[in-house]
Amino acid sequence: MPNSKRPIAESKSIVTSETFRFFRDLSRNNRTEWMDSNRDRYKQCVVQPLRALCEELAPAMLKLDPQFETSGRTGANLSRINRDIRFAKDKTPYRTGMYVKFSAPFSGEGETGQLYVGISAKTVTSGFRIYSGSKRKDSALAQIADARVEANPRWLAQQKKRLGGRYESYWYGTEKGEWKQHDGWPAAENWKKLQAWIVRREFSTKAATHKAFCGELVRIFRDLHPLLCFTSVRN
Repeated sequence: MPNSKRPIAESKSIVTSETFRFFRDLSRNNRTEWMDSNRDRYKQCVVQPLRALCEELAPAMLKLDPQFETSGRTGANLSRINRDIRFAKDKTPYRTGMYVKFSAPFSGEGETGQLYVGISAKTVTSGFRIYSGSKRKDSALAQIADARVEANPRWLAQQKKRLGGRYESYWYGTEKGEWKQHDGWPAAENWKKLQAWIVRREFSTKAATHKAFCGELVRIFRDLHPLLCFTSVRN
């Protein structure tokens, strides 16, 4: 069990330069044969640190919501490195980055909001994200957030005022059947067309190897947890 009494900001560095080196090497050798020969390195340099990061964050996340999954399982907390190439334009077999994520509990089968940290070859990002998935009507966006934005259209502007100076925001809408990215904060009149919304902060890879990184992630998740609750958590 994680030690909830340990100050998270004082813990040792979990993500190291070897994690980023693995993703850089993978980006140059994105083939099944290469991954097969580097499987142990992948487990040691990527899977183990990301599971340790999840464990380190778990006490703070459970304070935000006791229903958060914190087991560190692939799928539940760790993204999969294998790319689903059936419908992807990029046909390389592996992603050159992975996420640690904490998803809002959702009784439906559709997509729900997440607090996340993404580790890739060249960048690190952390924040909140929500996607519509293949069927928007089944997602938390439609089943929870639509009615709340309609009832309180000022909420989006209030969040922009509260967070806009510290976080990047962008969202996706649909035009002629295709997703199109829009920079900035969505307005209430855009909401019914919204397919995804991301609010995040970007870090250097070096910053992610500092011992204070976990503490910074906790501060971000506390800041952005109200976005998760509003869009994804039923009262």
